[in-house]
Amino acid sequence: MAVMDDPVMAKLLVPDELWETIEPLLPPPKPHPQGGRPPVPNRNALTGILFVLKTGIGWEDLPQEMGCGSGMTCWRRLRDWQETGVWDELHRVLLSRLRGADQIDWSRVVVDSASVRAVFGGTQIGPNPTDRGKSGSKHHALTDGGGIPLVVRLTGANRNDVTQLLPLVDGIPPVAGKPGRPRQRPDAAQADRGYDSDPHRQALRDRRITPILARRYTEHGSGLGVTRWVIERTLSWLHQFRRLRIRYERRPDIHLAFMTAACAVICWRFIENGLC
Repeated sequence: MAVMDDPVMAKLLVPDELWETIEPLLPPPKPHPQGGRPPVPNRNALTGILFVLKTGIGWEDLPQEMGCGSGMTCWRRLRDWQETGVWDELHRVLLSRLRGADQIDWSRVVVDSASVRAVFGGTQIGPNPTDRGKSGSKHHALTDGGGIPLVVRLTGANRNDVTQLLPLVDGIPPVAGKPGRPRQRPDAAQADRGYDSDPHRQALRDRRITPILARRYTEHGSGLGVTRWVIERTLSWLHQFRRLRIRYERRPDIHLAFMTAACAVICWRFIENGLC
């Protein structure tokens, strides 16, 4: 197996323990019966993907001295792993590990969104009402009570937040880590005034989830902000990955792959800090 030219960078972006978690989830390399150049090792390609996610550089600017292969090689690996569900599975595995260490707060989930500019067009893009109608997308996120990201979704910037409330709640993956059935249902769901909707409150109750949705045209000072700040912090964490601050990808699945990979990295940080 080829050795990465910059082992320090490889260790920083893909620590050994994280790699041991990811490696079994990756599909085997495609055979090359006619010979030719051996494929770039998966760990090298993963390092390149995470380097682009972290720094926001273009694929063509990926430093060759890192030993990650070309930017197109890393892009194809990102695409292939998205198609085979690797990023979602990695996220779920890390969530299960967090649940096993009692680090997931199921007493409530918190929902919010943030808009980003989309510079190259594509689908799941719309005029951003907060940015003079320029093309943009929305990052919708749902976290546990402590800010651990459980679900992310991508839409056009003109989609109303409330339309994504139920898809986010229903998109919570089954999280194992404890004896018995995996858990998917929180006790309550919390959101700001943008999610004010009595039909959605009833839909949450039908799912045996207590709705805590702020109402429009009421005075501030309800106290919800004391606990709802965790989702704003998590959205800030997501946008510390510079590739997510602006949507460069025309294909929504590629941008969503970056979003899910970022969620996995955030979960990994919780694991490292909690030593679980």
